[in-house]
Amino acid sequence: MRRASSRNQLVTLSEINVTPLLDLAFVLLIIFMITTPLLEQGLDLSLPKGGRPDQPLKRDDVRTVEIGRGGSYLLDRTPRSLDQVEADLVAAFQKNPNTIVYIRADEEGMNKHLYAVIERCQQRGITRFSLRTTLPRK
Repeated sequence: MRRASSRNQLVTLSEINVTPLLDLAFVLLIIFMITTPLLEQGLDLSLPKGGRPDQPLKRDDVRTVEIGRGGSYLLDRTPRSLDQVEADLVAAFQKNPNTIVYIRADEEGMNKHLYAVIERCQQRGITRFSLRTTLPRK
């Protein structure tokens, strides 16, 4: 009798129950169906196509404005007041209409200093500027 019962146990172990796997698949499907629309938050925008710049970027075309935490300004690593920065940028723009202003501002600084530079550039017709950031570290 013992032999027969031990064989029965071996036979029943060869069958695999698929029901828990199907339950898991359906639960995951429902979770993904619910969370996917929540991940797509934003505005529906039609963005222009990017491409290469019209002209190659030259080192002489770039002027860099740095704004410190306390509102101090540097233009091409030279300390300046806001009025001096504006005057120098206008002079550079008059000499070279391809001038691009790179603006680097301390993230802990006040935005009013950043906005002042952008506003003065726009008032003087300097519309080519770029706000510089650092790449996130992985």
